Amino acid sequence: MTALLSVSDKTNLSFFAKGLVDLGYEILSTGGTLKALQKEGIPATEVAQYTKSPEIFEGRVKTLHPKIHGGILYRRDNPKDIQIAKEQGIKAIDLVCVNLYPFRETIKHTDDFDEIIENIDIGGPSMVRAAAKNFKFVLVVTNPSDYDLVLECLKKNQNTLEFRQAMMIKAYEHTASYDCVIANYMNQRFKAGFGERHFLQGQLVAQTKYGENPHQKGAYYEFEDFYSKHLKILKGEVSFNNLTDINGAVKIASAFGDKPAVCIIKHANPCGFAIKSNLLESYQAALKCDSLSAYGGVVAVNGEVDLALAEEINKIFIEVLVAPSITDKALEVFKDKKKIKIFVCGGKYLNFPKDEQDFKHIEGGFVLQESDRVLENEVENASCVSQTQANPKQMEDLEIAYKVASFVKSNCVVYVKDSAMVAVGMGMTSRVDAAKAAINKAKEQGIDLRGCVLASEAFFPFKDSIEEAHKVGVSAIIEPGGSIRDDEVIECANTHGIALYFTGRRHFLH
Repeated sequence: MTALLSVSDKTNLSFFAKGLVDLGYEILSTGGTLKALQKEGIPATEVAQYTKSPEIFEGRVKTLHPKIHGGILYRRDNPKDIQIAKEQGIKAIDLVCVNLYPFRETIKHTDDFDEIIENIDIGGPSMVRAAAKNFKFVLVVTNPSDYDLVLECLKKNQNTLEFRQAMMIKAYEHTASYDCVIANYMNQRFKAGFGERHFLQGQLVAQTKYGENPHQKGAYYEFEDFYSKHLKILKGEVSFNNLTDINGAVKIASAFGDKPAVCIIKHANPCGFAIKSNLLESYQAALKCDSLSAYGGVVAVNGEVDLALAEEINKIFIEVLVAPSITDKALEVFKDKKKIKIFVCGGKYLNFPKDEQDFKHIEGGFVLQESDRVLENEVENASCVSQTQANPKQMEDLEIAYKVASFVKSNCVVYVKDSAMVAVGMGMTSRVDAAKAAINKAKEQGIDLRGCVLASEAFFPFKDSIEEAHKVGVSAIIEPGGSIRDDEVIECANTHGIALYFTGRRHFLH
């Protein structure tokens, strides 16, 4: 029996190779893999010695040889194949263990295109695909995490067709994923990220109990390793809907750097947000915005959850709590709450990946775009178009309102007072309806909006939203501007003594 080992990721290589030798395998190997095996005293034959064909072009060609691919591909149940293999001196290669040049890692640390090109694997994918194609007779291994399982199956004579089929699927996933990364990188470098084809590929993290509804199957995937390595489940089981809500809550709570922000999400929209002097005060202020909707919601805390905060959160039913850390005493508070789910992610503060591109599924395809961001100085550089100017405290509240609005489903308006969201209208078909809905909800909650500021993620098409804002005492407004009726909107703001700022940048979220 012969195994061909040629790996870039040498995790547990010697363990696997020794296991194969103990099972009677002769090992063929190349380059760095061969050196690693020889260093450990593991017997291995160099591919070039076997093929009688040296590596050429600085290693670009080493395994592309009939004795290698013939040994992988010939059909063991085909008399003609067997005869040709015998005539050509081609011996069967029964196991192929290959993982590919680290292309993804290379593009992370360098922009040197020559180095990047050299880290596009040719021989590796060819061997993997060949072994996968001939899985009826050949076992292909592409992931070090499978070494234990493979050795166990071989020891127990369980190298079945079904097992090889499962490993074949993993192999094609491995090469497909690799090619997707390369193609997307080339399109990003030479076509601004929008090539003739775009590929979405992710690694399965786990199945969810179901999708958005019980009759739908569901699972979640990751582009790299964030969810498998950095989102830790301390209590409960994450659901499909939990993940989308956690995504929304963490993006808002982490949008303000290291500030003690707390965001409460219900059905993908914020119903509470605040930044106070500490996390406990921030949570209490966030809850006041809409305590009714917060019931059964998702709470994201941009800092460690301590005992006092845990006891405060525990006063109502919260389905999900996510924070960078939680103390043991705080975790103990939720011990008897069966339905609460607790997750930690990030380091000292919440942290989520910031993908450069965003996509949405549409029937039969998807739409792709650059990810939206509020620029670092977007509010600071906004133009004051009114006679009245905002004071420093109002500018702080305008920035909070504007950033939160960029994460709220359109059409939306966000009202902020003393660093806390006090009203929000979202997902409405008209902007004035969003304004009215937010005001009515605030009245129901007994919240005084006088002196608050207002942000809109897109321009006000009419002055009616400004008039509604004046009725409740809004002191300053920020919006992108760009309406054909901007002059009317500005005049209305001046009439009522409201500071009005235009950013020139829209943040629709549909």
